[in-house]
Amino acid sequence: MNADLSRPHPDGRQEDPLLLPFAVRELPADRHRFHKERLMAQIHEDLRAADAGTTTVTTATTAVPARTGRSRNPFLRRSLLVPAAGLALAGALAFGFFSRLERGALDGPGSTVAGGQVLTTRIGTADPKGAAQLLDRISLAAASSSGNRPAVRPDQFVYIGSQTAGTHVRTVNGKSSLVSQELHMRHQWNSPDGAEGWLIEPGITGPEGVTLAGPDEEGRTPKPTLNAPSYDYLAGLPTDPESLLRRIYKETEGHGRNADQEAFSTIGDLLRASLPPAELTAALYKAAGRIPGVVTVDDAVDAAGRHGPAVARLDESSGVREEWIFDRQSLAFLGERTVQVQGESGEQGLIKPGTVVSTSAVLTRAVVDDVREMPAKSG
Repeated sequence: MNADLSRPHPDGRQEDPLLLPFAVRELPADRHRFHKERLMAQIHEDLRAADAGTTTVTTATTAVPARTGRSRNPFLRRSLLVPAAGLALAGALAFGFFSRLERGALDGPGSTVAGGQVLTTRIGTADPKGAAQLLDRISLAAASSSGNRPAVRPDQFVYIGSQTAGTHVRTVNGKSSLVSQELHMRHQWNSPDGAEGWLIEPGITGPEGVTLAGPDEEGRTPKPTLNAPSYDYLAGLPTDPESLLRRIYKETEGHGRNADQEAFSTIGDLLRASLPPAELTAALYKAAGRIPGVVTVDDAVDAAGRHGPAVARLDESSGVREEWIFDRQSLAFLGERTVQVQGESGEQGLIKPGTVVSTSAVLTRAVVDDVREMPAKSG
């Protein structure tokens, strides 16, 4: 199975994920670990603000996308809704965390991500023509490079190293401001069956990371789904683009506010945060070309500063455009970003057009023999 940063709430306001009413939808088992991680990140934000001299700090309010009806696994990090059970868990976790700090046990250097300069960008020009053709070319390029895709044994782990950052509204003493994380590395390991895993990310985990293995809080073993996939699960998906797209629409039905945007975002999650088999990767690109509203963008830049054309889709309910960025020569997937391109969102409309709400760059995908093993450097 397979954290992104948040996206704007469709009505332009931010919901505090720790202060939601109890009458919210049930949370699937595969989301509980994620909410533990997010809570730790929010606690770290509050502690940093307190260290800076403030006295009353509200939890960092993070921009949330218009996909409020779905479950997301801890690796993909999308929807942040917490049900009553999650609130109880959050309270217990927060108490334990602050008690540990009072005893002087620090997470150590590199465990948090301080706020940096707000991320902004030039809004690239969208072209409604040619997206399907470009995605066909990208699909062919992915298929031709299939010999470079490593096989994964049951006893091995898929490693993904990515650079990432996000922007959110933080409220301190009643005053809201827009802050962005510093760009930082995220290291993720997963076994092919999804039963074992490890995550290391500043602001989400301590420097040693956290395990992503084991049953949920109710003792059940989470089953892989499209929104919580394992490598083995992905290997069983259809590779015919039409069949694959029907499967995606069916499994995401009722999630989010727009079925087409939900399908596009689901495919983007799989491309960014997993290692799909080569045939499936090619099929995902062709399937995306069949989604209404998909456009090309002349130029976009990933979290590592790499420029290239993008395939994108605008979520009209939030004004955020999700962009998949590709190398201009090889057409290899570089990363993904979400940009506010229409209207304003966030508390007091602080997230304005040109704000980079989230950005990522996939730097390494590899197969390793042990959890927490770093892949060997090439060359």
